[in-house]
Amino acid sequence: MPKKALIMGSTVADIIINLNQLPGTAEDVHVISQRTQLGGCAFNVSDIFRHADAPHLLFSPVGSGIYGDFVRDEMNRRGIERVIPDQVEENGCCYCFVESGGERTFISHRGAEYRFKTEFFDRIDPSEYGCAYVCGLEIEEPESLSMIHFLQENPKIRVYFAPGPRIMKLPAERMAALFAMGPVLHLNEREAHEYTGLPMESAALWLQHKTGADVVITLGARGAYCLPEQGEGQLVPPSSVTVVDTIGAGDAHIGALMAYRENGRALVEATSIANRVAGLVVSRRGALIDKADFDELKLS
Repeated sequence: MPKKALIMGSTVADIIINLNQLPGTAEDVHVISQRTQLGGCAFNVSDIFRHADAPHLLFSPVGSGIYGDFVRDEMNRRGIERVIPDQVEENGCCYCFVESGGERTFISHRGAEYRFKTEFFDRIDPSEYGCAYVCGLEIEEPESLSMIHFLQENPKIRVYFAPGPRIMKLPAERMAALFAMGPVLHLNEREAHEYTGLPMESAALWLQHKTGADVVITLGARGAYCLPEQGEGQLVPPSSVTVVDTIGAGDAHIGALMAYRENGRALVEATSIANRVAGLVVSRRGALIDKADFDELKLS
């Protein structure tokens, strides 16, 4: 049995708004449907761990206000352990606009869920954790230094780092600190190109030169490209699915990659599993999938 994964990051209320297409400035469009559900990158990753019966801790602050109440009630209903005390600052939310073709656009109202404090880490025993998930959305915040310092002080914890769509906004010194930890990098093709200025395979090599570790670049309908720490890069084919919306696809992918990689699967096999899990997610509305649907994948 592997050690637990420490999944650090946000849990928010996702306000999912379906519409035919995003409006332009001063344009008026009608909403097709709207709903609110539990989301946030760290929560979405942890939900895949839950389905995979993989040991983990969702390490996520919860704030006050209507969104904090929603998040707290949903976490309690699901029996999710919370080790960080409730925060006075209001919790944020994420407006998820989904166009008819399935593509999503996020507008984040950031709150307590992104503010990590040094004292939070006094509540956990680092020796219990074999790996940790880190998202670029938290690294953008000034409080992320507490997270970086914790990982620097515990080098035996393997880091999985998903810089995310705001990769170009992340402070260079924090990126350098994370790269020095030798993290497994997980990003999509657009992010890899924006950051390196290189095509996919060259971008993976450039990133691996910085980290010395595995690199996984997701390619949407074309699957994923993985470059092991030792060995040749390989294109891993996708699952054949009908895309309903892409909310949470990247989170599901790295969640499955981590859960199965840490359970002893080789990088290519773990990436193939991650492709199947992400394919299931994009074939459903929203980021969350049912345990029964997950089990139908027969991943064990």
